[in-house]
Amino acid sequence: MRAGNLDRLIEIQRRTTGLKLNGTPIETWATFATMRAQLLKNATDDREDARGHTTDAVLTFRMYYFASLSLNDRLLYEGQQYDVKQITEIGRRVGMDVTCERVG
Repeated sequence: MRAGNLDRLIEIQRRTTGLKLNGTPIETWATFATMRAQLLKNATDDREDARGHTTDAVLTFRMYYFASLSLNDRLLYEGQQYDVKQITEIGRRVGMDVTCERVG
């Protein structure tokens, strides 16, 4: 993996719990880390499911290995939020390919 190919900036967000002014808990997303990544694949997926005909944007990023990234996190890229769907390790903790699907 060459550092010069990591030309995109992504934010890794993690779900956190905060409090409203009246003291009730609320779940929010907070930026956990900001990383450089390479956009490998940008695709759309047309499919028919329970929601009807949908078009989902699927992105695959390559980045340096980040041990605490999980499927419960999401990525923020160019103002869009993406749920992490698959994490594939490259080599022995050298890097990782992260496949994401756009939220909403």
